[in-house]
Amino acid sequence: MQKLGEFKLPNFFHYPPYFTLQPVRETREKQIQLWKELIIDFCRTQKVFVIGLEEHFPLFSNPAIERSLSHEAREAFLSALVSDGRAEWMDKDHRKCLILWHRIQDWADLIVNFVKEYGLDDSVMTVEEIRSGTESRGTELHGVDRTVLVRALKLLEHKGKLAIFKGTSADDEGVKFSL
Repeated sequence: MQKLGEFKLPNFFHYPPYFTLQPVRETREKQIQLWKELIIDFCRTQKVFVIGLEEHFPLFSNPAIERSLSHEAREAFLSALVSDGRAEWMDKDHRKCLILWHRIQDWADLIVNFVKEYGLDDSVMTVEEIRSGTESRGTELHGVDRTVLVRALKLLEHKGKLAIFKGTSADDEGVKFSL
């Protein structure tokens, strides 16, 4: 089994036809499913949140078998993730895709669990402290994409579980938890 850093690649990654969109519907559906799982798994383990369709992304080529996904295949696999609610296009031209290995509600649940576990109820933190502070180190929240985190926080604010305070800059936006 080949690896990409510490990430173990599945067997299909070494099979050239999987780098070409398959014309038979059933085969293509299986191909798309395998690629969706691979992309989500890779992004989760490598903490990748954004994939640029026209930028280098390690999964989109396999030099060992001299194969790369076409632009059409990349867009098909990412569009399938968008259809599943596991990704969102960040622009109307479909050049960048936000990968949601956890849905926004799941990120919100992680925040609630984090607050409860660390006794942070009724406390105030900045958005940056949640993303990169010592408290979040070792949790899935550490290093989370700012866009994803803010959307999860806004969902929790809508549910009355916290209040977001605007700062003078994006770096000092505050959050007061009230679970």
